Amino acid sequence: MAFKPDSGDEVIAEINIVPMVDVILVVLIIFMVTAPMIMKPSININLPKAASGEATVPSKLNITLSPDGKINLDGKTVEDSEVSAVATEEVKKNPDIQAIISADKDVPHGRVVSVLDIVKGAGVKKFAISIDKK
Repeated sequence: MAFKPDSGDEVIAEINIVPMVDVILVVLIIFMVTAPMIMKPSININLPKAASGEATVPSKLNITLSPDGKINLDGKTVEDSEVSAVATEEVKKNPDIQAIISADKDVPHGRVVSVLDIVKGAGVKKFAISIDKK
């Protein structure tokens, strides 16, 4: 290797990529760490387990019943009348909409039936009940 003395007049024409790669890797690590937190559902429920069941198509009408019997519609706690109003609006937009009902296994059967009645009364013809596979 020959050593060239630095004259000081030469222009640096190369881009130093190492710092840019370091920054990109840090951003990638941040996304990898925060993504599971973002995707985790905010309502903790224990779905009943069943051996049979099929995958459901994503819907705009996701209803969750928490263990204390409160209704959450797309992540917001709502009353029965609001569920009916939102379901009626969604049926007007799409008559073949499917409601997906996720009820905690400790929710009384009567509460689930009353929510089904509200949804069917709003005009929804198809619904699915979420389960966990055994």
